[in-house]
Amino acid sequence: MPIIWNINPVMIKIGFFELRYYSVLFAFGVFSAYLIFRRINLSGRAEIKYSQQQIDNLAFFILAGTLIGARLGHCLFYDFAYYSKHIAEIFLPFTFDKNTGLVFTGYQGLASHGGAAGIFLAIALFCKKYKQNILAVLDRICIVVPVAAGFIRLGNLMNSEIVGKATNSKLGFVFTSVDGIARHPAQLYESIYYFIVFFVMFAVYRKTDYVRIKGKMFGLFLVLVFIFRFSIEFLKENQSAFENSMLLNMGQILSLPFIVIGIFLFCRKDKK
Repeated sequence: MPIIWNINPVMIKIGFFELRYYSVLFAFGVFSAYLIFRRINLSGRAEIKYSQQQIDNLAFFILAGTLIGARLGHCLFYDFAYYSKHIAEIFLPFTFDKNTGLVFTGYQGLASHGGAAGIFLAIALFCKKYKQNILAVLDRICIVVPVAAGFIRLGNLMNSEIVGKATNSKLGFVFTSVDGIARHPAQLYESIYYFIVFFVMFAVYRKTDYVRIKGKMFGLFLVLVFIFRFSIEFLKENQSAFENSMLLNMGQILSLPFIVIGIFLFCRKDKK
């Protein structure tokens, strides 16, 4: 028998304000990644030491880049037809309904590829401000990013969103808020994989000298994450109707540049 998934995504509701499991898991994932990065910064293998102020500023840059990039990525690549006519809703966590008035919705719609691009740009701005080597920063940030990604995907599971295709597997989930069909819990697959990637990246950091070759750790991260992301899309329902007529969906198309960049960075010779 498949698992019946009928979790209410709202943890607490006070008036029009709703606190969702997704928001809590998102915040917990980001904070956990922050704590682990701070611990790595204090370890004996850390060749580059950042001050506490720099770490805090880097965390702020990345959080802002993640939210802005993920939001714009969803609105531009997955639902442009709607948001091109409701531009204010791109930036505000509210919608206005003629019957119910002002409705707090949060930012429903965040794209991971947009978040990845936002993180990269945020780190680039941080490096310009503090005169840091961008590849050296990315080599360390990529160790902890999978932790945040894993918890975010658990948030997607609690929201019953980004569901998988129909399956006869005993591991199938029936998302009652979607339909009565047993589906692959693609969010859970991704979450587990991202936690595995974290342990792999941490082990590579501890046991190899990859971190001494600028860009190699980051290249390995891109290859591990986005080859899987490209593959898992075959088990997921398309997020937008226009993708149904495409050979590859938007998630797969957006994954390809990251894979190419990752292979290039991982395989290139070290140029001092």
